[in-house]
Amino acid sequence: MGATFSKAAVSGAVAAAVAGGAYRALRARPRRRWQRTNYAGRTVDLYAGPAVALGAAAGTAVLPLPARTRYAAVLAVLAAGGCGAYDDLVGADDPRRGFRAHLGALRDGEVTSGAVKFFGIGAAGLAAGALLKERPVDRVLAGVVIAGGAHLVNLADVRPAVAAATVLALGAPGLPGALAAAPMGAAVALVADDLGERTMIGDTGAHALGAALGVAIVAGRGRAGLVAHAAGLVAARCTGTGSADSPRCCRTADRVHGRGNIAPPPHPCE
Repeated sequence: MGATFSKAAVSGAVAAAVAGGAYRALRARPRRRWQRTNYAGRTVDLYAGPAVALGAAAGTAVLPLPARTRYAAVLAVLAAGGCGAYDDLVGADDPRRGFRAHLGALRDGEVTSGAVKFFGIGAAGLAAGALLKERPVDRVLAGVVIAGGAHLVNLADVRPAVAAATVLALGAPGLPGALAAAPMGAAVALVADDLGERTMIGDTGAHALGAALGVAIVAGRGRAGLVAHAAGLVAARCTGTGSADSPRCCRTADRVHGRGNIAPPPHPCE
């Protein structure tokens, strides 16, 4: 047990160091397209997102685990973060929210950034699940858990540091397995700036951290556990009160009606 906690400590420390370093480097060269108006009307940057994604990936990569497990974790984190970044940047002015709106646009022949994110994270989850599990059914369940974890953390990103707190709350029970230490370390590194409303993790960071937690869940569960977690994540996704499309960002001017007063997000399954 002591060795496992030592590995987790190293992983979390590496994740925190990489996340902090990446964040400082990105802030040193600010770009307007990485700035947003948050729920309270303040201008913040989105640099915490790519920073925590890189931190979580680095923290996972240093763990002395089977190669397939490390590859799965790094793949899930970077792919989910990449899909989130695409939506953060390309979909910044798209007023559509929720799966139904994006799937409706897809039926009309338009591929939105939200649809790319949804299907991209799903594909990444399945690919990571294929590396972690042997049987086809378990691979599919693993993909659902990994993608569901990514969307769940994004769903929680409704106020400063809430997503980080969600990562810590969900990751703590998984610490004995060490894989949860990387997303926790990355989240802790930037929680002060997130809470201070200087930055936000956006879709990029929320999906990356959630995918990392999903991998930690999958790696230590058999089929019964996968079924239970998959069902719970799907239920949480469809009954949540936030929006899975950057609820903290006021992406268009007509959504902001004054400081701290933003039009309410739609139901996440709409």
